[in-house]
Amino acid sequence: MLSVRNLTFGYGTERPVFAGVDLDIAPRSITVLIGPSGTGKTTLLRCLALLEKPQTGLIQLDDQAYAYPWPADRTFVPPWPHLTAVFQQLFLWPHLTLRENVLLPVRLKGTAHADEELDELVQAFDLGSFIDRYPNEASLGQRQRVALARALMLKPRYILLDEITSALDVEQVANILAYLKELRSRDIGIFLITHLLSFARHAADQVLFMADGSIVERGTSEILRAPQTERLGAFLSVIAAAS
Repeated sequence: MLSVRNLTFGYGTERPVFAGVDLDIAPRSITVLIGPSGTGKTTLLRCLALLEKPQTGLIQLDDQAYAYPWPADRTFVPPWPHLTAVFQQLFLWPHLTLRENVLLPVRLKGTAHADEELDELVQAFDLGSFIDRYPNEASLGQRQRVALARALMLKPRYILLDEITSALDVEQVANILAYLKELRSRDIGIFLITHLLSFARHAADQVLFMADGSIVERGTSEILRAPQTERLGAFLSVIAAAS
């Protein structure tokens, strides 16, 4: 289980980006985080990935605890690749082909059978027609799929995904959704941020709605049809009106 308790993050003396956040990401489940822009969703994901240090709170990753504020004399033991993340920026090496980008982390680890495992992902995400191009020769949607494949090559137990479908067409989104459900069946815990409510409805075992620096509402995907808070209802109304 990846659990967070009373997590607070801010910059200096400014108002915290978020405060008092509690959540649980279980293996064999998909947790979807939605909410308006600027409410701290990506910052929360960066904290979950242990790339940002919260001011206060506890992140419990299976049997490893990360308590904040972090003691200056305590050694930080990173959880990667047991836990891995894919961000909107993607962070692909421009001088490597997309294939080389995917294989680089596993080759550094000395993982056996990497090429065979890549073949499976090439087929699952339809990468074959561009996998040997360089990043600047591929579309954003193609690069998104490659970044996801690179993360999955590391065989994480938990994977955190930030808007990985933002540049994909309907068919590609459906393919990603099907593969995420397959990963869930392999006992992987998945946490993803998305602005696509239809994707959230079909993907989520748990939906979290974040606004104004806190988790305002949580539940199954049913809360997207019947919100229990006025704030989520207002958010859904704005999304519907813009559709």
